Amino acid sequence: MRVLMVSWEYPPVVVGGLGRHVHALATELAAAGHEVVVLSRQPAGTDATTHPTTDDVLDGVRVLRVAEDPPHLEFERDLVAWTLAMGHGMLRAALTRLAPWRPDVVHAHDWLVAHPAIALADVLEVPLVATIHATEAGRHAGWLSSPLSQQVHSAEWWLAQRADTLITCSAAMRSEVAELFEVDPEPIVVLHNGIAPRRWRASTARVRAVRERYAPGGAPVLLYLGRLEYEKGVQDLIAALPRIRRAHPGTRLVIAGTGTAHDQLVEAVAAHRVRRGVTFTGHLPDADLSALLRSADAVVLPSRYEPFGIVALEAAAAGAPLVASTAGGLGEVVLDRETGLSFRPGDVPGLAAAVGTVLSDPRAAARRARAARKRLGSAFEWSGIAAATAAVYAGAARGAATAHGRPKIPTGNAFGRA
Repeated sequence: MRVLMVSWEYPPVVVGGLGRHVHALATELAAAGHEVVVLSRQPAGTDATTHPTTDDVLDGVRVLRVAEDPPHLEFERDLVAWTLAMGHGMLRAALTRLAPWRPDVVHAHDWLVAHPAIALADVLEVPLVATIHATEAGRHAGWLSSPLSQQVHSAEWWLAQRADTLITCSAAMRSEVAELFEVDPEPIVVLHNGIAPRRWRASTARVRAVRERYAPGGAPVLLYLGRLEYEKGVQDLIAALPRIRRAHPGTRLVIAGTGTAHDQLVEAVAAHRVRRGVTFTGHLPDADLSALLRSADAVVLPSRYEPFGIVALEAAAAGAPLVASTAGGLGEVVLDRETGLSFRPGDVPGLAAAVGTVLSDPRAAARRARAARKRLGSAFEWSGIAAATAAVYAGAARGAATAHGRPKIPTGNAFGRA
């Protein structure tokens, strides 16, 4: 099939897990013989003179990467205007540079590309498939109090309503999307994210060096890997650390990642008096991450909201013991007492107890880690996920054109919770 993927991030422009997901899916589809074009963007803050529009074939995928237009718009300051400008640039580039090539299907990844993806599907008269990777309401525990959140929610609603076929990365996300955007959950297809296990290998010498760097003297090492945002729950892990260190003296926590909550987390470390036990590494290259994952006594994922939890797959691929909350898709990725240990989101004592169990019984933790790694090949292998996605494309049918009004914005909690 001829597939046009529209994504606001694609390596080397990566903000979160979405960019890696689209890259893995696109390259796997191309390897299977499908003709894939990815429509994406140049880095934010650049322009057409420093980073002009490019059209290249990378790993078998044609990547049309669109330059930013001249207006001074910033992602952090002008999110909606910036997104609309990006969409306009994508639409112009696709219509002027891709012809006479024509896709059989347009695949949109999240609300930021709703405008160009919908327009291209309409103009080209082909089915629109949309993957909803996360929701604004989910990120804010159901509250849509700010004008920006309401704007994002309405764009998500439009994409969900307009798509001919919807995909989510977990059953939890399917329920969330159906409730928030007033769509029937039955036709929504659940396709998990995948992982390439060999990517996370590291030599014994490198693992030993990394462990000595972050925990000299053989102290237990806990690792959090991911974005530093409130919904990721890192504040709960920091709050649990004093309790963990009382039971297991010297335990070190390594926090790898960047995000808007960084300064608040530094303050939390000071407030809980664990500054000697916490290291913030910032962004790390994959080679260092591989060694860090393999050196950890436990990878802890304390999310309060998590559509899927691809870091759990990365930890499993590296053979690291997992401790994770049951938030969203994490409850489907980490099977409690089979492939890891789980706790309720926000439950600090439960988090501390689960980590303590791992540190007290490393043999059992290693058995669960082996089971998690074994499960990757059956449930999270990219070739199978790509084949299932291609089947979705083949079955997608273009619906009748429908005009949509504006959705009603909930005045209370969007999930009906107080």
